[in-house]
Amino acid sequence: MTAAIPTRSYPNTPSSTKDSARSISTSTSGSTLADVLERVLDKGIVIAGDISVSVATTELLTIRIRLLIASVDKAREMGINWWENNPHFSAQSQNLIEANQQLMQRVESLETELRSLRPAPASQSVPTA
Repeated sequence: MTAAIPTRSYPNTPSSTKDSARSISTSTSGSTLADVLERVLDKGIVIAGDISVSVATTELLTIRIRLLIASVDKAREMGINWWENNPHFSAQSQNLIEANQQLMQRVESLETELRSLRPAPASQSVPTA
């Protein structure tokens, strides 16, 4: 006696491919790379990991990796905006460095001039009787 396995019929599917070509729908089916990238940047993704190099029981090196991939707007929402205040990422950084060097030179020249205007300390003289 053999038991029959029930089959399900799918609407709008040709009967010749109905049993042999069933597709599994996934959350990314029909998504292009641009769609996936847009979702990742919109929501953000965190990748975290630790790499440890050791010989026997002696740990030689530990590397902690924390990577956040998100859009600028999402990062600002999370309170991450280090690039706005970092002079290395600012277009004004070279101008600030030059201005700082000029100010340091002016301060040095003013200190030199001030030293030349001050009288030399008088040597203590011993009163004669």
